Amino acid sequence: MTSAHPYDAQIRALYAQFLDGWNRRSGAAVAAAFADDGDIIGYDGTHHHGRLAIAADFRQIFASHQTATYIAVIRSVRPVAPGVAVLLAHAGMIPPGDNDIHPRYHTVHTVIAVDEGAGRWRISLLQATPAAWHQHPEAREALTQELRGLLAPQ
Repeated sequence: MTSAHPYDAQIRALYAQFLDGWNRRSGAAVAAAFADDGDIIGYDGTHHHGRLAIAADFRQIFASHQTATYIAVIRSVRPVAPGVAVLLAHAGMIPPGDNDIHPRYHTVHTVIAVDEGAGRWRISLLQATPAAWHQHPEAREALTQELRGLLAPQ
């Protein structure tokens, strides 16, 4: 059994900061969660490297595309090495103009977080992997229901 990370709350807050920046459609807020040399590998395989490039790239993405809203549940935060942790989360997306989770866009977020000193954590890598679960539609449906349970009542 893997023990919880001693900085569990800070690392969870870091992931929440990323989601909040995305959902507010702010390239600067998304990038603020990342280390100077951090990376995002998106759902479609697109790679963004470095905090400044992430800010610029996402500023452009948000200006030119309607993006979906993330709803997520953190599955675990665990230590990997001193000053390094991995966070695993399942995320769903609500497409623009809609008010429901679409299973087609379920994602596994893998976050590698690093301590930059004094308990200041930043994302070194965020990998978004499609969570289609083609062989396990019951798991996809269970996640859909779990994420819907996180939505505020309309």
